[in-house]
Amino acid sequence: MGRIIVEQHVTADGFAAGPNGELDWVDDSVSEPGPMVDQALAELEHTDAILLGANTYQLFIGYWPHATPQHDPLAEPINRLPKHIVSSTLSEAPWGHHAPATVETGDPRAIADRLKARYERDIILWGSLQLASALLDAGKVDQLRLRVAPVVLGRGTALWDAALMPRHLALSSATPLPTGQVTLIYDLA
Repeated sequence: MGRIIVEQHVTADGFAAGPNGELDWVDDSVSEPGPMVDQALAELEHTDAILLGANTYQLFIGYWPHATPQHDPLAEPINRLPKHIVSSTLSEAPWGHHAPATVETGDPRAIADRLKARYERDIILWGSLQLASALLDAGKVDQLRLRVAPVVLGRGTALWDAALMPRHLALSSATPLPTGQVTLIYDLA
């Protein structure tokens, strides 16, 4: 049975985006050869599928289907892996000249259960804050990977409303990177 992994860049004060959705604080090292990319490539070796919400899909198709391994080391696994887009508005989800993504409609909890039964290894959910929050709230997320940036915004968009869903997290690992970022991996209890 697969595991749903929510992976998100967050600031040191816990925001996943700036007050107007800005992501300009995310370090450029996420797509440059080095420790963060090495870490991501190692994690993608244990990944069977990518799960995205419709808004994150719209952001991703502007870059990933056209990225090449020569310019971005993550391009090959991201473009090769099956992608599932949770949306009530999309009828199709092309991915450039690669295999199209599958549009999933309906209750995100049921979608999560179906994908966990279909895949044996990890299903990574990137961005997609509404979807991540719904799955976290429903107890469908098995692991939380936070890429904590050494940035304080003071205000912005939180990963989820912790007041609605208190959770006990079991720290699996904490990996500091030379960029000042820290990757925190929590197993959800």
